[in-house]
Amino acid sequence: MFTILIVEDETKIANIVAQELRGWGYDVYITEDFQKVEDFFLQVQPHLVLLDINLPYMNGFYWCERIRRHSNVPIVFLSSRTETMDMMMALNMGGDDFIQKPFSMEMLLTKIHALLRRTYTYHQTETDILSHRDMKLHVKKAALTCSAGEIELTKNEFRILCILLEHKNEIVLRDELMAALWEDENFIDDNTLTVNINRLRRKLSEHGLDDYIQTKKGQGYMLI
Repeated sequence: MFTILIVEDETKIANIVAQELRGWGYDVYITEDFQKVEDFFLQVQPHLVLLDINLPYMNGFYWCERIRRHSNVPIVFLSSRTETMDMMMALNMGGDDFIQKPFSMEMLLTKIHALLRRTYTYHQTETDILSHRDMKLHVKKAALTCSAGEIELTKNEFRILCILLEHKNEIVLRDELMAALWEDENFIDDNTLTVNINRLRRKLSEHGLDDYIQTKKGQGYMLI
């Protein structure tokens, strides 16, 4: 049974979502003390977190950063904020998805089901190590290493790099990447993929792996 933690200060929304998720067989916890979100997360050890941005005391961005110190568990932001910058901030802080309020329960459930399947199902590649130039991706451990050391990746960054490594020196279309990441690209803003690609490039560059991911304008990306 998967465990889901809801960090939402609007009690009505939290209870409605929790009731629906429990109906699907999930074990659900609702945060009550918004000064101890991190402690409650460590106590519950959930498989996925639903996290509001506007919270008492500290906002969702702060708690996302605190959770990321302990775990790569999928985090889905729920927010009434509509600015593109808020979505980009959520993803840059380590979130896996961003859903604007008001949202349909069907949309929320679809994203949760897909995230849990992708996160807790091993990649189907036949080899344990995918390598290219000065980097090695250890698939079973989801770890990336190079001569400068180990590079920590989010789950989406790992999946993107895995796909690019499996097709190195070939163009991988944006639609193909989005379909592989989210299974239904109609649910995802195109900016979301761009944010993840740019964040991955930055991490590679910080470890001396510059210009590994090349953009093919109007098509997609290629690992060179």
